[in-house]
Amino acid sequence: MTNWILEYADKLKSGKEITSKRVKKIYLKLAEEIRNPDPNSEWIYDESRADKPIEFIEQFCKHSKGEWMGRDVELDLFQKAFIAALFGFVHKLTGVRRFKETFFLVARKNGKSTLLSGIMLYMQIADGEGGAQVVSAATKRDQAAIVFNECVNMVRQSPYLSKHLKKRKSDIYFPLTFSTMNPLSSDSNTLDGLNLHLAVIDELHAIKDRNLYEVLKQGMSARNQPLLVMITTAGTVRESIYDDMYEYAAKVADGVIKDERFLPVLYELDDKKEWSDWKCWKKANPGLGTIKKVEFMSEQVERAKNNPKDLPGILTKDFNVRETVAGAWLAYDEVNNETTFDLEDVRGSYAIGGADLSSTTDLTCATLILMKPGNDTKYVIQQYFLPEEGLEKRIIDDKIPYDKWRDRGLLTVTEGARVDYTQVTQWFIKMINEYDIRPLYVGFDSWNAQYWTLEMKDIGFDMVEVRQGYKTLSTPMKELESEFRMNQVIYNNNPILKWCLTNTSVKTDENGNIRPVKGVSQRQRIDGMVSLLIAYVVLHQNYENYRSML
Repeated sequence: MTNWILEYADKLKSGKEITSKRVKKIYLKLAEEIRNPDPNSEWIYDESRADKPIEFIEQFCKHSKGEWMGRDVELDLFQKAFIAALFGFVHKLTGVRRFKETFFLVARKNGKSTLLSGIMLYMQIADGEGGAQVVSAATKRDQAAIVFNECVNMVRQSPYLSKHLKKRKSDIYFPLTFSTMNPLSSDSNTLDGLNLHLAVIDELHAIKDRNLYEVLKQGMSARNQPLLVMITTAGTVRESIYDDMYEYAAKVADGVIKDERFLPVLYELDDKKEWSDWKCWKKANPGLGTIKKVEFMSEQVERAKNNPKDLPGILTKDFNVRETVAGAWLAYDEVNNETTFDLEDVRGSYAIGGADLSSTTDLTCATLILMKPGNDTKYVIQQYFLPEEGLEKRIIDDKIPYDKWRDRGLLTVTEGARVDYTQVTQWFIKMINEYDIRPLYVGFDSWNAQYWTLEMKDIGFDMVEVRQGYKTLSTPMKELESEFRMNQVIYNNNPILKWCLTNTSVKTDENGNIRPVKGVSQRQRIDGMVSLLIAYVVLHQNYENYRSML
């Protein structure tokens, strides 16, 4: 019996199959869990459970349109590996499936509808759940009906399925277990009282808010092993549920966030520039050559080369590049530096300080950058601040472990609803009193900082205003980017700064100047990076003077 995850992972590792870095990372991790299971893990891989839905789809499901209409569905290796991952990992004691939610990003015409329809039909009639409620969901009913109608047509093409399933006015009914399948939209009057076994959201990018998503999640709360499947191409509507889920999936895939119940599979270009290189096309199009025609792909690319106005649509739909979003500043591998240092090792050093102040929602961050004689490495020390009021809600809503960071001493929680900036001042004083780390200058953004800067000046700190525009930030930010890529920024593996760095995107003006901006989600924070950049700007402006003090 073939283990589809291992076969796929081996081909990805050897280069026989080309895919994105994130897809490769996920499947190599899953393969390692299968080959070398952790005895302390509560999850195991059950190959028979993994193969059951694959065998069901290939034995009973038929294509319902195009040149393949009426033929047996033959799943591609990437589809089998995905299904095996979803259904094969189970709890070692209860047998309950591990993955409750998945985000599957893939370019258009890679067999999404067929894959979804097969999973939906399996979950309705063969997953062993009585009274299973299966839905395809979207904002509008006609959009929700697309995948549902594909299921209806697939049933009509299959003698076995048509014998056991009944198409009623608004659903597909399985009398043996009283299970139903129907389209569901946010404009429906049936959103109350859901008891969902499976919810599928096709083209998540078309959904503008989280309401439908939250309703579906709530409707699964009474089920033993429900599943939420989101399959989509990239979209052009920003600040939507798509952007939230993409960012979360990317962070799970990158290892920034640990979530064992969430499966991210992101078929995308690793770099926007790869779109014209045919060797990279499969990164976003795993079905290229078997499901999606190479001729179609070539025509799309040539069209974009000849007419730049076509490029944004092709980048979005054929390569999953979010074309209206500012580009990510650094890749995770460039951000991730796990080197640490002891504060005792830098005792007695001169430093350059920086601070990014907030009041309620954003983080306040204080930064010290210091160097050692004869060494270009930048050593970074940071402290973060948040108000106590609303902290618990933020932990739940943002799914960010502020409480754990507080317990580690990385985050100071101040009383009330606003950050007490005096505590920022006290942190700089603490660094002097306890470690003799003295900032020659402390940079600040003038917004919201008037009284704090007066307090700092009265104590004797040399304060430097850093304006938040392209002219001031661009060159230092580009230099800092280069230093990250050369692993010359050691920040003690601070998880808050690492998170802020992965959230940072860049906005570019017509002259190629850059400045930092948030990524796609308002829940993201970049304050640690901004504080670091403010300090780096001051270092850049006073570099020779600072080096002379080392």
